[in-house]
Amino acid sequence: MELITWFIDFILHLDQHLTGLIATYHLWIYGILFVIIFCETGLVVTPFLPGDSLLFAVGALAAVDRTGTLDPVLIWVLLVIAAVLGNETNFRIGRIVGPRAFSGSIRWLKRDYLFRTQYFYEKHGGKTIVLSRFIPIIRTFAPFVAGIGLMNRRRFATYNIGGGFLWVSVFIWGGYLFGNVPIVKNNFGIVTVLIVAASLLPVAYGLLKPAPARQS
Repeated sequence: MELITWFIDFILHLDQHLTGLIATYHLWIYGILFVIIFCETGLVVTPFLPGDSLLFAVGALAAVDRTGTLDPVLIWVLLVIAAVLGNETNFRIGRIVGPRAFSGSIRWLKRDYLFRTQYFYEKHGGKTIVLSRFIPIIRTFAPFVAGIGLMNRRRFATYNIGGGFLWVSVFIWGGYLFGNVPIVKNNFGIVTVLIVAASLLPVAYGLLKPAPARQS
């Protein structure tokens, strides 16, 4: 319970906690942020780590950092690399796990599910990899499922690089430009929640959207 409370407080006061981390670890903050973004995108067991809100907060802090510790261009490039490598790692894990998991030894993992996944990623894989970048949790699982579905490696790499670049750029530079506007800065916790909520809207829509009627 205490861990959950601490995590909620960390998200709501992300800018303050990041300021404390920068003051404590100085240049090591680059490595810490790299690991967080890499794990959030690269390990299916850590989808709870902050992504969108963290990038926005980093951009906002980089805009006002007068110590030179947090260089906006350097952190932008570094986190784009972290995001791309994270998805690539997730994808490779999926390619290794997929064929073994759907070999028929596990009754409820039928090969038909694998074939359906392969078909989906052949048809929609590119836009799924890019758009999933902007949806928490889905962003973590999409490359893993693409690997399970044996999506073409080169095609995945192209959309992975494009999606990672776009995702990090939008939030880093969005935070850099707007994170210190008084109304945003004074209500940073609310803005963080709104960013997460807006990111989850596509998921909510998909869950609440009525299923299409079956043809008789």
